[in-house]
Amino acid sequence: MRRASVPWVMLAAVLAVAVVALVVRSKPSDSPTARAARIDNELACPVCTGESVAESNSIESRAIRDDVVKRIREGQPDAEIRDAYVAQYGERILLTPSNGGLGVVAWGLPVFALVIGAFGVAFALRRWTRTPRLAATADDVVVVDRERRRDRHDAP
Repeated sequence: MRRASVPWVMLAAVLAVAVVALVVRSKPSDSPTARAARIDNELACPVCTGESVAESNSIESRAIRDDVVKRIREGQPDAEIRDAYVAQYGERILLTPSNGGLGVVAWGLPVFALVIGAFGVAFALRRWTRTPRLAATADDVVVVDRERRRDRHDAP
């Protein structure tokens, strides 16, 4: 293996370990309290601007929080609870985009931009490292030698 590829292989290994660690750590808890908190953070307050149901203290948000807890106690799955609020308020109630239609664009565009940016940086670094180094000419050597002699005579 070439020495230049060793750092890239090490970077790939570190990234792979980080992704695995994040996936393992991000497994959501299935306790009713954790489910309610997760759903409350995914739903937008219907009367506030830019706040989730979990953050808002409006009457509507408090009612939704209570209703989410009630629905969880009744055994409804998370998707069914979200779908009930989408049916009542429309897609604007969701703070996270859906996995279909324009939601794919909303999720995919940042990832696409990061990948393109990473390729751009890698291309630029590769290009910079392959730029030939300029060699000193005979005139350059004469100038450097002359300045070194001058520095030796000027030094105390």
